[in-house]
Amino acid sequence: MADMVLSLYILTLTVNTLIIMIINANRILQTPMYFFLTHLSFLEVCYMSVIIPKMLENMLVEKMGVSFVGCAVQMFFFLFFGVAECFLLDAMAFDRYVAICNPLCYMVIMSSSVCGKLVVGSYVCGTVVGLVHTIITFSSPFCGLLINHFFCNIQPLLELLCGDTFLNEVQVIVVAVFAIMVAFLLVILSYVCILSTIFKMLSAEGRLKAFSTCSSHLVVVTLSYGSASFMYLRPKSTDSPPVDKLFSLFYTIVTPFLNPMIYSLRNEEVKGAIRKLWRKLLYE
Repeated sequence: MADMVLSLYILTLTVNTLIIMIINANRILQTPMYFFLTHLSFLEVCYMSVIIPKMLENMLVEKMGVSFVGCAVQMFFFLFFGVAECFLLDAMAFDRYVAICNPLCYMVIMSSSVCGKLVVGSYVCGTVVGLVHTIITFSSPFCGLLINHFFCNIQPLLELLCGDTFLNEVQVIVVAVFAIMVAFLLVILSYVCILSTIFKMLSAEGRLKAFSTCSSHLVVVTLSYGSASFMYLRPKSTDSPPVDKLFSLFYTIVTPFLNPMIYSLRNEEVKGAIRKLWRKLLYE
């Protein structure tokens, strides 16, 4: 198990780092869409790195554990990077909306200043949600010290709190609705406008090209929001530690690997840049 997790971790780090390097080294890819993709790859690397190294350490040594402060730090950064990714996907949906619905003004609307503000806004939202959850959770008294999970996630920590945890559960749901549902509704709104514009196109080739530019983003959105919704927007009565552990492996290992790969392998410009780099390495 540890070998598989380590292999996927190294592969994901390699793929995401390669994507960032290729985009930054290629002038053709200096556009808003690829600017957001570099941040998506960066967030995926950080998201995994908050969880996987400690998980591997616990798998490989007999004494498993994490300090109180270490648990709080892990939880904050896990939420920070996860929520920042949700809102970054919103920024990417807005980018596709402008590209398809208002192409003539695309470079004016999606200026470097606007793109930078959208990315900063994503990180700010991640910071706020991470701080709120972490401060409220770790300011409450704990009656247990053994967490039944691979890392310091919200649900298993709630099980360790003393007394009635109803207010804590409400807080989790309220913040999750803000971070997941509001962000998801913004994506849906963008795609309603996008699809409306696509269906009005007279050219079948134009419609196909527009659908192609959006399909990768939709797949990534489905993976990311589907995972988050399953974990944080379901009743506590349906919690099952074995299922939660299995699913946590999926969204902390598999999803960070798949998301940038989906974008890259379905994008001709990125594939062209990879082929160009490969030929350069072979013949130099």
